[in-house]
Amino acid sequence: MNRFRFNPYLLLVLASLFWAGNMVMGRGLRDDLPPVALAFWRWVVAFACVLPLAVPHLKAQWPRLRAAWKQVIVLGVFGVGFYNTFSYVAVQYTTATSATLLNSFIPVATIALAFVFLGKRLSRPEAVGVLVSLVGVLLLISRGSLELLFGLSLNTGDLWMLVAVLTWSIYTVGLQWRPQGVHPMLQLAAFIFVGLLVMAPMYAWELSGGRTVNLHAGSVAGILYAGVIAAFLGFVCFNAGLVAVGPAVGSLFIHLQPVFAAILSTLLLGEYPAWFHYVGMTLVLGGIALTMRRPRA
Repeated sequence: MNRFRFNPYLLLVLASLFWAGNMVMGRGLRDDLPPVALAFWRWVVAFACVLPLAVPHLKAQWPRLRAAWKQVIVLGVFGVGFYNTFSYVAVQYTTATSATLLNSFIPVATIALAFVFLGKRLSRPEAVGVLVSLVGVLLLISRGSLELLFGLSLNTGDLWMLVAVLTWSIYTVGLQWRPQGVHPMLQLAAFIFVGLLVMAPMYAWELSGGRTVNLHAGSVAGILYAGVIAAFLGFVCFNAGLVAVGPAVGSLFIHLQPVFAAILSTLLLGEYPAWFHYVGMTLVLGGIALTMRRPRA
């Protein structure tokens, strides 16, 4: 049971599931939750969740955390402060199709950065798995139409999404230099604290423009889901899984997000899958399965 519960691949699958649910929620509540407000309050909620688990380790591990202050700032800025904020801003100006397409290039960007900064190369099964999974994502996003895929063009939102992709790739690779000997909950609390400091002036700017949260039961539930499930549990699962399998393989699980988004849309929005959903999901799962193969000793 313990091996199943703490299997790194299972943790990465859960992170993608939680984030796919966040995508569906954000799409449904985009008129009630401005992008920076949603990003800011989601991390306030996540900080409230992680703080009781982090404080008991603060006194004993503060010297190690302080010694790694540069790594903490970089990871907090890129992983918490920038990625979600930029991706929420992106979907205000571009279609969900374009945003999801660009987001699917996170594994490619991560693999490139891991090679440049860590010298890590993919094995042949892993490289084939990345390509097969990417084809599955493209099939899902294009709805099986090459005309739709090639007809996509970049706009302001797409540029924001490209920046978001780069920031998440930097965070994913940067986890290799996370503070050593510091409890994961204390690390996450430190990242969130830095991220909130980064988002605070952006949130103030958004408020000055007259964009405020439309409070009602649905928007409050959305913020709580984004904070507790997507931010807190999602980051705990992703960080733990990524540390175990490495950035190149771990980032590939991002491709599961459109798969889970299609399933959740069917269950919650009544959007029934077509043939390209089934084929795309099969390719994504098959590609990930290839990366999980281990060569014989």
